[in-house]
Amino acid sequence: MTPQELLKRVRKIEIKTKALSHQIFAGEYHSAFKGRGMAFSEVREYQYGDDVRNMDWNVTARMSAPYVKVFEEERELTVVLLIDISRSGLFGTAGETKRELVAEIAATLAFSAMLNNDKVGALFFSDTVEKFIPPKKGRSHLLHIIREILEYTPEHDGTDIGEALRYLTNAIKRRCTAFVLSDMLDVDADGAPRYEDALKVAVNRHDISVIRVYDPRERTIPDVGLVHVKDSETGKGAWINTSSRRTRAAYEQWFRAASESAAKLFNRYQVDSVDTATDQDYVKNLIALFHRR
Repeated sequence: MTPQELLKRVRKIEIKTKALSHQIFAGEYHSAFKGRGMAFSEVREYQYGDDVRNMDWNVTARMSAPYVKVFEEERELTVVLLIDISRSGLFGTAGETKRELVAEIAATLAFSAMLNNDKVGALFFSDTVEKFIPPKKGRSHLLHIIREILEYTPEHDGTDIGEALRYLTNAIKRRCTAFVLSDMLDVDADGAPRYEDALKVAVNRHDISVIRVYDPRERTIPDVGLVHVKDSETGKGAWINTSSRRTRAAYEQWFRAASESAAKLFNRYQVDSVDTATDQDYVKNLIALFHRR
């Protein structure tokens, strides 16, 4: 991609997603992701119904009367986008690749955060953390993140979501709102997620949401006879008879098991998630995610 082509694509994404953020997502985002943290504001005398857990015992002893601490919601958030740039993201049969869809969704979230005066950072991962852009504010910073999503060439091909979550936990000390944008196909042979331990730790430190992106062709195998397929991440290839009903059924069962295992995992740790396909309108899916919060 030439610099001119890259600039054109970045500008196109900016125009579309910025408009969406202004017209649709500004209020939705603010309502769903308003500050989860609480900042100390003042001390006042205890009133009937106040939470006794907020008692300020030092002031109470000094004033010989009960006093409580008053907290205000922290309005400014730190948003971190965990972006899967493994080779599986280059797959697409419905007009755009999964990675291109991730870029649009990430840009929409980033501009919504900017309208809410939040800081935005990005963590790019494959089977390792490829690049980390610390959270900052400003349009130029957001455009830099979008350019990296479209242009960055990873050094590794695989996927390790657990490694990305562990990096987030260690790199961001204060609680943040994090979005994982990935196909979430980091599973074992039985379809079980390999990132459960890292997710379990991360949700205790941060507010995690998952946006699972997939291509409709990934769910089923078409009947097109004998074909040679290749895993884009491992490089392993094999001949498959797609005319075999047993073969197609086994693959569909595996994909369904992987999706269901991920959904159960997210429910177990109270992680908000939404699925969106490359042939779907992601706007409705994002709004649904916001409304569930």
